[in-house]
Amino acid sequence: MNKVRRLWGFLSSITVGILYNFSFEEPIDWKKTYIICPNHISNLDITAMSLLVKNNFCFMGKEELMDEFVTGIFFRSVDIPVNRESKMSSFRAFKQTAERLTNGTTVIIFPEGKIPDEYPPQLHEFKNGPFRLAIELKIPIIPVTSLNTWQKLWDTGLEYGSKPGICNIFVHRPIETANLTLDDADALRDKVFGIIKQKFEA
Repeated sequence: MNKVRRLWGFLSSITVGILYNFSFEEPIDWKKTYIICPNHISNLDITAMSLLVKNNFCFMGKEELMDEFVTGIFFRSVDIPVNRESKMSSFRAFKQTAERLTNGTTVIIFPEGKIPDEYPPQLHEFKNGPFRLAIELKIPIIPVTSLNTWQKLWDTGLEYGSKPGICNIFVHRPIETANLTLDDADALRDKVFGIIKQKFEA
């Protein structure tokens, strides 16, 4: 399914003239398992992450994505839907996510939880879940800054349309969590937020 997703993302993007350029702070060892934490400013971010990650992966995302045609295929099969308004749904989703990570699957979580409503988009506060999970399981986090996908396609593209071009994605070095405790979760969240914010607003 990941191969299908990468192929679909590549073909659908290139058909409309959208390409992706990935810059790395340092090389990523894709033999390891990670939690990928990108900012979220466009539906193109989903394709970008699918093309970026080179090992087995899944997304954790809002359950409304199950209602869309393409994302629904994957959220009913390999991805993890969550209703963040429901504590029980969140508990089940994070339990399932922990199982995937333990079994060696990299998980992509947009810590803002949604695409911001304002245009141009601003970085919004991050949820704590991914960072507590990373510390509990001793999984490194990779912050990723989506720099300009919103300029090619904001949200779903219904309001401002789309245009061809190159989407620039910056992949920061992994942050190790092996020596952290749950008391450090807020500090880890703020650190990742600061890293992405500095790059996004540069």
